[in-house]
This record gives sequence, C-alpha cells and structure tokens, in this order.
Amino acid sequence: MTDKFWKWFCDNNEHLTMLDDLDENVANTLLEDMQKALDDYCEGLTYEIGDQTPNGRTVTFSAEGDTDLFKYVTDLVEAAPDLDWWEFVAFKQPKGKGLKVTFDKYRFDTKKMYFMELENEESPDMVGLRVALENPVEDDDDQLVGVYVTIEALIGEFDCATLIGYLDVCPIPAEPLKEGFKKMDDLPEFIEWFKNR
Repeated sequence: MTDKFWKWFCDNNEHLTMLDDLDENVANTLLEDMQKALDDYCEGLTYEIGDQTPNGRTVTFSAEGDTDLFKYVTDLVEAAPDLDWWEFVAFKQPKGKGLKVTFDKYRFDTKKMYFMELENEESPDMVGLRVALENPVEDDDDQLVGVYVTIEALIGEFDCATLIGYLDVCPIPAEPLKEGFKKMDDLPEFIEWFKNR
C-alpha cells in the first residue's frame, strides 16, 4: 500500500528538494500532487514540509488527531526510503513552550493560560483538562477547538489524541495557582508524569 506513494515521492524527489527555487505555480502544483498521492494511500492524512536546513528537510505526516488513522501514518513512515536530505516524521511534534497560536478569530498565548487536571474514574488512562483563559466565550466550539490545537502544539499530536479525553474552559480565577491550576507551559511535564505514573 505504501509503495505507490513512496514511488511518487522518489520520482519527484529532486523537485521537492528544490521547492524554494521553483516557480510558485509549479511548487503549488507539486504540493497538490503530493497530497493526491497521499490521499490515494489513505484519505484523511496530511503532510507538512519543513523549511530547508543545512541538514535537509523534514516531512511530517499527520492523521489530524484521528486515532483510527494512526496506523496508516506509522506504516507510511516505517516504509519510508532512506533518502539524502530528507527526514520523515510520524505525527505533529511538540513545538516547545511559550507558544502563540492563532485559530479562527482567537489568539492563544500559553504564557497567559492555566490548566487543571480533571480525574475521570471511567477512563483512568485518559486526562481531563480544564483550561483557564482570559475572557472565555461560553459554548463556543471554535474556541474549544483552538484550545485543543494549542494543547496539540504543546504536547504533540500522538499524546494529545491518545491521552486527552475531556476538555473544557473557564475564566482565569483571581489566584489560579492557589486554586489548583498550573501554568499551561508546564503541561508537557505533567503529561510525561501522567504517562509514567
């Protein structure tokens, strides 16, 4: 199943390597063709090509958080050819701390956010999170999705999809740390603790 995609990639390897030097229309067509080749392998997967570095480029394949498609991502990356200048990565990776994420009309700054663990007796292997925001909007799905996207950027796609079982938002209390909240930038350490507890 993966062979056809990797054959397409190898056939177009030279052009993909020189992506920045291509005419914009040629580059866009090439990237669209790559998405079509990926769709032929498994619909629902996406990819992101990183910027050129002295060591080459990274291609990150994602299931956009759909755990039913995770196997297709891992199979694809495991079958990747060994090509100079390319690194192939399964799932969106954590982007570090102090993030500013834009989603729809919302802007999320992890330095101004807090979280609290919510225990779930029915699913002890999953984490519930209450996220405290400045001026949250009640019952706004876009805002909730934006918070999820921010969490995914902090802890990575795999952990976000497999460990976060529940999410809600609330206003930031007057003294969040005294009321049991932790700083949002501490979430990666908390998730590592949760996985190893």
